Amino acid sequence: MTTRAAPVTYTPLLGFPEVVEGDDVAEITLRVLQLNEIQLKNGDILVVSSKVVSKALGLQAPAGDQADAVLSQTVRIVAERMTPAGVTRIVQCAAGPVMTAAGVDASNTADESILLLLPKDPDAAAAQIRHGLQAGWLALSGSTVLTGVILSDTAGRPWRNGQTDFALGACGIHVMDDLRGSTDANGRVLSVTERCVGDEIAAAADLVKGKADGIPVAHIRGLGQYVRDAESTSGARSLVRTGPQDWFAYGMVEAVRAALGVQPGSAAASEVGIPFLAPESVATRARRALRVALLTCPTAFGEIGKDTLLLGAPDNFTLGVVATRAEVALRGEGLTAALTRPPAPTLTVDGPLTSQPSVLIVFQ
Repeated sequence: MTTRAAPVTYTPLLGFPEVVEGDDVAEITLRVLQLNEIQLKNGDILVVSSKVVSKALGLQAPAGDQADAVLSQTVRIVAERMTPAGVTRIVQCAAGPVMTAAGVDASNTADESILLLLPKDPDAAAAQIRHGLQAGWLALSGSTVLTGVILSDTAGRPWRNGQTDFALGACGIHVMDDLRGSTDANGRVLSVTERCVGDEIAAAADLVKGKADGIPVAHIRGLGQYVRDAESTSGARSLVRTGPQDWFAYGMVEAVRAALGVQPGSAAASEVGIPFLAPESVATRARRALRVALLTCPTAFGEIGKDTLLLGAPDNFTLGVVATRAEVALRGEGLTAALTRPPAPTLTVDGPLTSQPSVLIVFQ
């Protein structure tokens, strides 16, 4: 017979005031818990929006400097696209996760002239709030309490539309439930299952906080089995896949371009052109592929036709290199390519016709 699970309650903390630089988030949270008539108990979890922490720490930048602010918070660029508003980048941010615009955000700032930046060490920020909550509760009630804190933020996910909240930082929470080696309901051994409890708790908390309701904190009860001493937990940064585990270090287009020497965010990327987010014409993509192909072959040259790319070089070796680069670059732009020999091996270089080795690539 299946044992009935204990109920889990998510309660929004109503009446949370606007946080300003210098505020103590833990102290405010304790006051609002009392306002909502919630007594802290062992195993309780607080999910706190990272925005209130950023406000309290004064982590902000002028709204007009968003591009610079994003780059200042970036460890590496994963993908970038040109948009009508400028370049949008998906990056691994200094706070840890891979996110659009490094988590730099203008929403819920109470001041349209500023942007909020994420804390560089979200786990430490969560630990500070947790320490403040437990010390404050001891002073109020005379009793100790073991709680967990998750610092939450919002991000999109590969292969899924929409955004969801996730654990940006954590303290006192067993953020990963490793089920490998245990058995499922049918007795089969689980070999890969690791439940990301931290993200699940943060995402569920957002259902009661709400993006537009001005409720930055939720109280959770019933998940005490995941609450631990701070020393026995690893924080949310441990959830970020890095190194050999990261199979998606680049976007598809960026992976091809990086292999051809065009790293996202580099001067070369700007020189050859950043792909536009909206659909682009075949000719636009072909011209960008040509610029990528010629980037490391200064003695080669090319001409774009309606559906052809004519390449020339002073020798067959250089021609082979640039032709191969062009074929790869075209495929990186989503175009098919086929190499043929042109009927007449002549190209116009600086005006006069010059007989040099050449090749014709047909694309579509």
